[in-house]
Amino acid sequence: QTQLVQSGGGLVQPGGSLTLSCTASGGLLDYYAIGWFRQAPGKEREGVACIDSNDGLAYYKEAVKGRFTISRDNAKNTVYLQMNSLQPEDTAVYYCAARDLLTTVEIMCESVIADYWGQGTQVTVSS
Repeated sequence: QTQLVQSGGGLVQPGGSLTLSCTASGGLLDYYAIGWFRQAPGKEREGVACIDSNDGLAYYKEAVKGRFTISRDNAKNTVYLQMNSLQPEDTAVYYCAARDLLTTVEIMCESVIADYWGQGTQVTVSS
C-alpha cells in the first residue's frame, strides 16, 4: 500500500524559510511524478511544484517561482520543498502527492492530478 509521509511545516514570520519533506513507501521511481500542493481556507487545492521522478524536470506555480525549490533524493525515497521568502499568502495546508500514470509535471500541477496523497501539513506565515 502506497504511503506518503510528510514532515516539516509550522509557523514562520514573513520572509522566513521552511522545508517540507515527503517520504514515499517503496521507491520514488515507482511513480512518474511527485508534487506539492496546497489548500488555503475557502480556496481550491492548487499545485505548487511538481517534479519528474526520473529526469528531475520540475514545474512551478508562477507565484512561487524563484522562492520555492522542489528536489528529490531517490536513495532516500524523499522529495523536498524548500520554501524561502515566505509570505502570508503562502499560508495553507500543504500536501505531497504522487502520480503513477504517465503525466507531465505541468499537467499534474496545473490540473491537480494525483493518485496518492500525504496527510497534509500546516504552513502558517504570520508576524
